[in-house]
Amino acid sequence: MPVLFIGHGSPMNAVETNSFTQTLGNLGKKLPKPDAIVCVSAHWMTDGIWVTHMAKPRTIHDFYGFPKELFEIQYPAPGSPKTAELIKSLVRNPSITWDDQKWGLDHGTWSVLKHLYPNADIPTIQLSICMKESGEYHYQIGEQLKKLRDQGVLILGSGNIVHNLRVINFDDENAKPFDWATEFDEWSKKKLLARDHHALCTEFNSTSAGKMSVPTVDHYYPLLPILGASDPQDAVSFEYEGMQNASISMRAVGFGIR
Repeated sequence: MPVLFIGHGSPMNAVETNSFTQTLGNLGKKLPKPDAIVCVSAHWMTDGIWVTHMAKPRTIHDFYGFPKELFEIQYPAPGSPKTAELIKSLVRNPSITWDDQKWGLDHGTWSVLKHLYPNADIPTIQLSICMKESGEYHYQIGEQLKKLRDQGVLILGSGNIVHNLRVINFDDENAKPFDWATEFDEWSKKKLLARDHHALCTEFNSTSAGKMSVPTVDHYYPLLPILGASDPQDAVSFEYEGMQNASISMRAVGFGIR
């Protein structure tokens, strides 16, 4: 299976038809259908690393102030305790903790999968991020997850390479991006093409553009396990490139997509 990182942006992308959501719909038809999906979501932040272990994960509406139609969305994909147990056996450091009832599928997962796999018929689990740990820590988790690819599992990261809500233009999805946002998004693209994963793990916050683009690591970190799970022989593809609301990169990058 390939591995994939998608910039998910506003929850409204779950219900809107735009170039981004149309791209996801087409991508879902191009990808091989996985036996299971493991999604690293920006919206599940924990102490340590957790994985959903329930057979029927609930749809979580982890936002407020949006239209009623968003809160009515359900994504009833089954869970996969078997895949969660496989992850726990593969990832030896750190030890993975099972979640049997607290979490489920948050909008970092279902707002993307609603377009990729609208039938919600693929077993799906979530893997959390740990804000207090380093970028390299999350990269190394991806390295240990790599074997899942041979088991028909799609490893998906959902966040945003550039994500600054402090200066976002909520009124205009197509607002001109800030110069610093464009600068950091292009820096990331160059590092991805060069396969300079070390820089992406350790240098993202080293410039003023990086500090503005990644004011907190929650939306950036889901990229790093995807890099760790990639292989040097994988072709790198940018399945979507663009910005929304002036300060959100919607960049989607795939590894091994044919």
